[in-house]
Formats: sequence, structure tokens, C-alpha cells
Amino acid sequence: MNPRHSGIALICALALITGCATETPSAPASARAATTQSTLEPIPPNKDNDLRLFYADGSIVKGSAALGKMATDANLTLWLAGNQFFAMEDVVHAFQKAHPEAGNVGLITLPPGIILNAINKGGWVYGDKEYRLQPDIYASVQLGHLQKLKSGGKMDQYMTYTHNALTLAVARGNPKHIKGIDDLGRGDLQVMLPNPIDEGIMTFYAKKVLTEHGLWDKVTGGKKECKSCRLVPNVYFTAVHHREIPDGLKAGTVDVGIVWETEIKNALEEKYPVERISLPPKDSLIDEVSYVIGMLNTSAHQASARKYLNFLQSNTGQEAYAQFGFLKASKTELELRPIP
Repeated sequence: MNPRHSGIALICALALITGCATETPSAPASARAATTQSTLEPIPPNKDNDLRLFYADGSIVKGSAALGKMATDANLTLWLAGNQFFAMEDVVHAFQKAHPEAGNVGLITLPPGIILNAINKGGWVYGDKEYRLQPDIYASVQLGHLQKLKSGGKMDQYMTYTHNALTLAVARGNPKHIKGIDDLGRGDLQVMLPNPIDEGIMTFYAKKVLTEHGLWDKVTGGKKECKSCRLVPNVYFTAVHHREIPDGLKAGTVDVGIVWETEIKNALEEKYPVERISLPPKDSLIDEVSYVIGMLNTSAHQASARKYLNFLQSNTGQEAYAQFGFLKASKTELELRPIP
């Protein structure tokens, strides 16, 4: 498996053959104990590749080592919606090249709901250790998360910095002849969907589309929402991230899933045996999906945080994202404004 994907993703993808459990797979005993005792937000197991510290000299530290050094070594810390994972090495390096004085950049790329919890709780627990951290910058795929920070006095301004669109990912050659969203209601398909607990792609966008097609109750069996679970026999909701969907397609245990356009583009570039089924605007929500970002009022590195936002407003920053399939924001969208 490509190192960008977590071990847990493949475990649950393979488990589709026999039926994955309705609870998140168990972490090691030490991790379970820390999670139980800590009031901080738990990072799911095996997420080292989502925890990175980019040093100004080009070196990169990952995982718990990165978390442990962020408080002392990072001159800027970014906590961003996880589907930007594959773009961020290039984006951060482009920022460091444009602003060498900004120094070392810490990065966490996890579902935005999980990150919001960590901000409100004061940090993370990973494995058997606690990391009491706060970011300088937070980004989500929906303004609602930033409005919650505003209500807590933690953020005042934001901007929209890029866009995306929903698409369907299927196996190469589309052997099941899938045409669109309505096919997700077919009982002969193994469907994998982003979880509705903390994945913004589902919480704010895909759930809306499935509901409009009369499919939400069908894919959930009319039951309570969950993650790392099956609520009906042929539909599995991801454990952590919809990066798990291309893994399931590659393993042959999944027929179709909803992903971001950027996710399928990245999977194709990595030679995964997948292809996209493009959706019309009413289903892709290409005119609605917006990535929003802002600096926390508690930022310890406000000068560097402002430089990062300025970088995203520049042609260089916009191109750094666009090369990975993200859609550029307009000049008006890139203006900082009060969070409503």
C-alpha cells in the first residue's frame, strides 16, 4: 500500500468481504487506556503520515515525533481538512520558498470535525502520550465549523481559498455499469461512503445529495449514524477518511464510493485501477463546495500565520493547490472577512 494510506483503511476495506464490525477497530491497549483517561481528542491509530513537521532545511518528521516537536520547533502550525493530505508537501514547500523567514511548518491533516474537537479540547492524545497543542491556522470544508470557533471567541475572520467537487469512484472499466448517484441504492453493489460523524465531505455535502435522491434512509437502514460500520449489509462507512475508498476499490472489495474530485485524480496518478464517474452540478455540488480558512485568535505565530494566508491569496498559492485538481478561488473569495 502506498504510505499515504493508513493500515486501518486496508484492514476495513478487506473486511468488507466478510462484514466489518460496527465499532472502530481496536487500538493497542496503551492507546485505549490513554484515550479513556485523557480529555484530549484521540488521533486514530496509524496516522503518522497525517502528522508532519516540515523543517526549513527540507527534512520532514512524521507521527508522534512530529507532534512532540511542534510546540518547540514549529514556527507555524496548520491543522487542515484531511483530503488536502497529498497536496500539502508541495504547498508547504512552495510557502517556505516564498517566505524562507517563516521557518518550520507543522501540519496535521485529519477530518475537520476531529480537528475542531481537538481545538476545543486543547490538543491530542496519540498512542500513550498527550500533546497539548493549538494551531495557528485551521481550515475546513464548511463555514459551520469556523462559526463554532467564532462562538467560542477563537476565530473572527476567514476566507475561501479553494473549491472541490463530488464524484463517484469505481473500478477501472466500470464493470458494474454505474452511471450516477441513484446506483448507490442498488443491492448488488458493495458501497463505501465517507462516514457522517466527522468527515466533512459527507456531513456537509454527500449526505445532502443522497437525501435529495431519497437514498439516505436506504444506505443507513434508517439507523443512527456511525463510522467504521455497516448499517445495511452492502454499505460500509469509513473508519477515518475517504482515502479508504480507493484502497477498497484496489483490493476488489468495493464497487463504488463517493470521493472528492481531487481524491480520484490523485488515485489515478498513483496508478490505482480506478476511474471516475463524473456527476452533474446538482450532484457534484461544484458550485457549493468551498474550503474556508482562518487564523485562531490564540495563534502563537500570528506574523507567520498572516504570511500563510497572504500566500494562499497569491497566484503561487493558488497554483500550488490547482495542480492537484483543486479549483481556484476568486479574488473576492480570497479577501478576509468577518465570520458571519
